[in-house]
Amino acid sequence: MAFQPENYGPIFSSLLSEMRANPLDGGSPNTSVRGELDALTSDSAFPGRKIVDADMAECCVSAAWLYHNFLDDSHTISQGIHSTSGSYWHGIMHRREPDYPNSKSWFRKVGDHEVFDAVAEAARAAASGAPQDAAFLASQTSWDPNAFIDLCGSSLSGASQTDSVCRDIQQREFEILFDYCYREAVGG
Repeated sequence: MAFQPENYGPIFSSLLSEMRANPLDGGSPNTSVRGELDALTSDSAFPGRKIVDADMAECCVSAAWLYHNFLDDSHTISQGIHSTSGSYWHGIMHRREPDYPNSKSWFRKVGDHEVFDAVAEAARAAASGAPQDAAFLASQTSWDPNAFIDLCGSSLSGASQTDSVCRDIQQREFEILFDYCYREAVGG
């Protein structure tokens, strides 16, 4: 399934329409959207939609900040969301920081998330033809966020040539988790 930002209303469509293969680390904040992000609240982000799960709506807001490399802002929001999805966004943020032990700690809180099967499937597709140290992704039967954290760390340190594979997987992971959180926020 292709990620289509227009499916998430005009506010998120505007913020997510620029397809970004974000770096595995924090990257540089996209300051051109800072004003839009500053105005973003879970109430304003869903015009014409009734929010049925406030935590999931906050997850979407945290995700938008993360998408544009504002890690501190995303962190402030995600650390206040006490759900598996909030912990997932929190874990991704720390993975990108990079603070791998902290990321793994948050993924332990996630447990077995509802999107793990879809992320594993996307990773299998992205890893087709990948370097040997990412070959495990092509044959995995379930998503292992800790193994992916280790692979991202290896890539960032230069010990692995998997940057593009990891970035592709990270993007698909973002899209899958965002879609899930949005649908939960508005009740389907």
